[in-house]
Amino acid sequence: MTADARYAPWLEWLNSQQEVMLARTLELAEINSGSLNAAGVNRVRETLQRYCEELGGEAEVLPVAPYTLIDEQGESRHFPLGDALRIRKRPEAPLQLFLCGHMDTVFAADHSFQSVRWLDDNTLNGPGVADLKGGLMVMLKALEALERSPFAAQIGWEILFNPDEEIGSPGSAPLIAEAASRVDLGLIYEPCMPDGTLAGARKGSGNFSVVVHGRAAHAGREHHLGRNAVRALCDYISALDDLNGQREGVTINPGFIHGGGAVNVVPDNAMARFNIRLEKAEDEAWCLEQLDRIGARINARDGIGLELHGGFGRKPKQLSRANQALFELARDCGAQLGMALDWKPTGGCCDGNNLAAAGVPNIDTLGVQGGKIHSSDEYMLVSSFTERARLSALILMKLADGALNDVLYTEGKKR
Repeated sequence: MTADARYAPWLEWLNSQQEVMLARTLELAEINSGSLNAAGVNRVRETLQRYCEELGGEAEVLPVAPYTLIDEQGESRHFPLGDALRIRKRPEAPLQLFLCGHMDTVFAADHSFQSVRWLDDNTLNGPGVADLKGGLMVMLKALEALERSPFAAQIGWEILFNPDEEIGSPGSAPLIAEAASRVDLGLIYEPCMPDGTLAGARKGSGNFSVVVHGRAAHAGREHHLGRNAVRALCDYISALDDLNGQREGVTINPGFIHGGGAVNVVPDNAMARFNIRLEKAEDEAWCLEQLDRIGARINARDGIGLELHGGFGRKPKQLSRANQALFELARDCGAQLGMALDWKPTGGCCDGNNLAAAGVPNIDTLGVQGGKIHSSDEYMLVSSFTERARLSALILMKLADGALNDVLYTEGKKR
């Protein structure tokens, strides 16, 4: 019996699961689960827990810490988040896998993009259909195929459905780090690239807020007594943007600015938010040094006070030998299924960054094929349900057969 024939019955079973994956994705996409809509995220969690009953395993609902945001007035606000859901099975098995997918989307409860529609017979447009509610169905059906097979006994797995990936996983990052201490490999179900390519190395990311306080005064009578917070903030942002191009692989994006009010008042308050992306972990120190330098220069002005909030939440994901071997396994599995797979670096971040930073090799774009994510034009190709579920199922069964054991033992990743 050939290797392909050994896995064929369970791969063929997945051919019958397309409509189930579609129906469940439609159900999930109709639930608004913007990151700060805790009630909506929890409805998704409850629905997923129902879907997972057929897998078995021990389920735990895990609260996460509230999300802290610097608001437009420069004050800290705390927002409750939905709960995470963890499901574990066979923790005593020789190989332990971590599977992850987020339940939240970037579309708030009051966003105009709330419904699903067909663009053509194979293209579905809707909030979260690609990022990544469709990917959740790929994950669960691939696991179900594994559980139906004789290979399941060799693999223990845990799933984490987290509620806050789209805001950087601030509450669920400790859960990912905790799981990393128990597992050998990770499979994460972000959408692949529009052409089917997987994401390889990823940039790291930091999110920051800056608040500037000045002194209010009448703009006509006592302009000279005022200290303009808007002007100080604009100088800070200008200096920040000038850092672009000064260090290879580092990009800084001022993305939001707010301040002032009536134009006959010297504004005494202004704030902004910005993001930094970087390729190497050592770039963080350089960036922080530059932020300190620019901030000190602004703070030296009479009557001006600047506060910086935030930090680097995701380290760059660089590919270890074991991670490279995992990608090569995925490529080989794809070839057996008639899929030409490749991977390439990307500036985007996801929970694969967190897992890699904890030393766990992973592929983080095993979800559906689609594109235009984070916009009202988000779409997915419905045919990719079965294609990608078969890919993950074959990877799972080959891992159970010991496909990467030599590399994992050599690299010291095997527990």
